Amino acid sequence: METIIGLAVGTGLSAACGFRVFVPLLGLGVAALSGYLTLSQGFQWLGTWPAVIAFATATVLEICAYYVPWVDNMLDALMTPAAVAAGTISTASMMGDVSPFLKWSAAIIAGGGISAIVQGGTVALRAKSSAATGGMTNSMVSTVELAGSTLLTVCAIVIPVICLIIVLLICGFMIRKMANSPGIKSFFTRKNE
Repeated sequence: METIIGLAVGTGLSAACGFRVFVPLLGLGVAALSGYLTLSQGFQWLGTWPAVIAFATATVLEICAYYVPWVDNMLDALMTPAAVAAGTISTASMMGDVSPFLKWSAAIIAGGGISAIVQGGTVALRAKSSAATGGMTNSMVSTVELAGSTLLTVCAIVIPVICLIIVLLICGFMIRKMANSPGIKSFFTRKNE
């Protein structure tokens, strides 16, 4: 049961990493530092003061940078691999006492995969916002992403099973939206000429 709860916490944090990379890591660090969460072997460093200070600094910088027009679009390209890595680490840190194969398989597939799906959806949303309004509404997109990351982080730590259900719904919605985008449809359909 502990492994399932750990996986639920980890995947919730991974989804939050898809919205903002450092907010969930900061939440994870604070929860571990306060003794609310127990990190698996080899990940205790996430719950130390130096790590929490580093995550807090990175969180502030990331939040501020996403409110600068056009910088936010460049950040999406840089943050996509970082979000996948942070999602993988978040899930692995919560997996507890399981075999390394199971831990890293779940971390890469569930953690990294969920983070990539959410990040892909946010990148697509920001691109549409930039194209439609010249970036004028990107600050609203950034605010929604920050709220989503913060809420998912708290939810993953406090009510992980419910958070897992929410994450699955978010991922289903984003996959459906991405699958219905014109670029994806044209890639998978053949035109008879």
